[in-house]
Amino acid sequence: MTKFRDFNFKLLVIEQLMYTDRVLGEPFDLARYMQEHRGVDDLYQYGYENELGYTVLDEARHYFDSLELSTEQLAIVEELVIDGGSEVYMQCTSTWDGEDDLFDVRSLEDLDLLPNLKRIDGAEESLLAVPDKLEILRARGIAAV
Repeated sequence: MTKFRDFNFKLLVIEQLMYTDRVLGEPFDLARYMQEHRGVDDLYQYGYENELGYTVLDEARHYFDSLELSTEQLAIVEELVIDGGSEVYMQCTSTWDGEDDLFDVRSLEDLDLLPNLKRIDGAEESLLAVPDKLEILRARGIAAV
């Protein structure tokens, strides 16, 4: 199993493979999961009542942490998009408003897992909170848009 060092970087990869390219089978649906496994009918209300707006729900973290990505699947990834409205973030928490650093990528060590990555859209935005990020990407021949 491929091990990611930065959970938020893994979420970027999952966004691409699961929700954009749709090569990982049926996309994870937090609302459906919570309804089926926890009896939660209104995920937003659940998150609000339990003050979970600034955290990844344990169920989502477990699912995405446990999701195995093969080297073949990782080799497909040529582009990542950093966007606060990404589907994967909505599947991690029901009430996130994008006003904190919950999904900031803090390490680019996982770039080694993506041999064909050519571009990261949004790399200059705050969701990529890595010192010298642009220099690191340029040194690897990855366009930061």
